[in-house]
Amino acid sequence: MKRSITVVDVLLVLVSFVTWVAGDVSYCQQKTPLEVRPHSVTITEFGAVGDGVTLNTKAFHNAIFYLQSFADKGGAQLFVPAGRWLTGGFVLISHLTLLLDKEAIILGSTDSDDWPIVDALPSYGRGRELPGGRHRSLIYGENLVDVIITGDNGTIDGQGSVWWSRFRDGTLDYTRPHLVELMNSSEVVISNLTFKNSPFWTIHPVYCSQVLVQNVTILAPLDSPNTDGIDPDSSNNVCIEDCYISTGDDLVSIKSGWDEYGISYASPSSNITIRRLTGETGLGSGIAIGSEMSGGISNVQADSLRFFNSDHGIRIKTAPGRGGYIRNIYISDMTLTNVRIAIRFSGQFGEHPDEFYDSKALPRIEKISIKDVRGENISIAGLLEGLEDDNFINICLSNITLSGAKHPAWNCSYIQGYSNLVSPKTCDLLGTRIYPDHMSDCYRLSNHLRSTVGRKKEGSVLPR
Repeated sequence: MKRSITVVDVLLVLVSFVTWVAGDVSYCQQKTPLEVRPHSVTITEFGAVGDGVTLNTKAFHNAIFYLQSFADKGGAQLFVPAGRWLTGGFVLISHLTLLLDKEAIILGSTDSDDWPIVDALPSYGRGRELPGGRHRSLIYGENLVDVIITGDNGTIDGQGSVWWSRFRDGTLDYTRPHLVELMNSSEVVISNLTFKNSPFWTIHPVYCSQVLVQNVTILAPLDSPNTDGIDPDSSNNVCIEDCYISTGDDLVSIKSGWDEYGISYASPSSNITIRRLTGETGLGSGIAIGSEMSGGISNVQADSLRFFNSDHGIRIKTAPGRGGYIRNIYISDMTLTNVRIAIRFSGQFGEHPDEFYDSKALPRIEKISIKDVRGENISIAGLLEGLEDDNFINICLSNITLSGAKHPAWNCSYIQGYSNLVSPKTCDLLGTRIYPDHMSDCYRLSNHLRSTVGRKKEGSVLPR
């Protein structure tokens, strides 16, 4: 059943992996391409029919079961050729490449019975939408290493409209499934594919490390509910780059568990790099942090961001009862067009899993730096709302110009921080200049400001 490997296969599978570098914020850089898998089969060898009607769940299961025997022999590849391959959920294995032809479309079944029920995540304590378990994702893996999901821009379509309808009319029995979820896994690559119409969050690495999501397109209607693009959750050393996302909710949302369950599980998200991200969202944000952040989120770097026709640019979400922390966040080089609120911090966001959360478990929000932002047709520059007796501190804004904002452009409460070169003028709570006395309070801004000041004439005053 071994399939000969062609030059096309080699080119398609030579995806770039990541070198993980410790520092203030981990970052991703190109590395020697991975070698092609020595063993390969095609899904049709296991009876699959690509007519968009035949259910192929058993074929995917049998193919992956067969390839298990090659895991310790250099790994294996499952090739999905051109066609429309209807399937229920299936489970990946370690040392596997799932490779889609450019004309291949994997279709998620519209029958909920083809999406098995699994336990709630321990850091959430229940399904995100309903008590109890949740539907497993279409493509799933747990406790894996060295997994690649890639192709020549083939498509994985969750056919989520049936799920969105059940959500809207209140007939869900369990929390909706993701399109792809990998759990407790490492050395994960997801690249060169289009993901469409996820029932819920689209790509969800949870409790993972060394994850690269590169050159993917994620699409869902702008009014589709909770169709987040990429949600790293209690994961570290994650690189998201060169992606286009247009969905109904957050394009990227970084999470780490929910209230008392996230606090107890204590698995933070850290060392997340996002770069060259473009897209729009109907009801969400270009980048969101939280609101499920009870395990802690730190060391996030995002740059080269382009968001348009969206509700929010950047949003940090939390609430009393979350506990945890969000700190050491650095966002730069962001362009916004037709965005309602450019920057928003919400200290009273979201519901709780049950009545057992501790309302006195307050989150710690500190050292958030946002610089080099340009915006056109912005309705509100900033709506920054911390928590009484739990101020968000060391919020630093630098070199931000937003046009079109209505008066008052900024509305701030229970926050503390600094600003430089912000137009329209920011709120009084951020009115103190960063330079020269507060550079050490601002995460990763010192080098930028030194170069800015160096270009000013001696004795000149920096605007706020």
